[in-house]
Amino acid sequence: MSTATALAGRRIVVTGAGRDFGRTLAVRLAASGAEVFLSARSLAAAEAVRDEIRALGHEAVHAFACNLSDPASIREFAAAVAERTDHVDVLINNGARWLTGPDLLAGSDEDLVDTIASGATGTVLTVRNFLPLLLASDRPDIVTMVSACGAAGHDRSNAHEAFYAAKSAQAGFGEILSKRLRGRGVRVISLYPPDFDNPDPLSDQWENTPREATDPLTAQSIVECILFAITQPRDCFIKAFHFEQV
Repeated sequence: MSTATALAGRRIVVTGAGRDFGRTLAVRLAASGAEVFLSARSLAAAEAVRDEIRALGHEAVHAFACNLSDPASIREFAAAVAERTDHVDVLINNGARWLTGPDLLAGSDEDLVDTIASGATGTVLTVRNFLPLLLASDRPDIVTMVSACGAAGHDRSNAHEAFYAAKSAQAGFGEILSKRLRGRGVRVISLYPPDFDNPDPLSDQWENTPREATDPLTAQSIVECILFAITQPRDCFIKAFHFEQV
């Protein structure tokens, strides 16, 4: 199966797709044949990515605003998607606020609340609100970009402790969700990458970034892991991808 048709007909929701790896995911999933429903905190940012993708000839892409720290915004996002489709095949929880550290006293109380809310509560509520659409699919998958910060004992990131807390919450949520949703045919896949290189998917760097054993992990490899997992037969439940850190 070619990359251009690997996901033909799949309807995929991507949160936090206005920039960085979320944008990369949206671009590559559309190139693989998926219909993409992408969100960003700013509608303008989401629409900019949508327009980039449509300019490449992929018309089946839709843009929405969603603030993952705001339960009402998540509900509105899911309802807006439901107005356009009767099912969703894949939900990718990519959005989460980054907060640098490492100093618990750094950042305001509001920064810490927003970081934990967007990554932890936001992920739980996004899954909750999209679950009816996922259960209407005959091949539902939930993919969460957790981060190595959510792995037990990890201490090599300069992320703030609040970010670690949010990612640990995502990890625990994915663990129990995988067990409880398997009986309903939903695969729950968590990825735990360390910091990684994310070249622009529309630039020459996408094909030319070094990918040898001594090089940092790349966005290309993470996208390929996701594509591999969600295109496996339905008896193949890949629960997690853990990556070595250079």
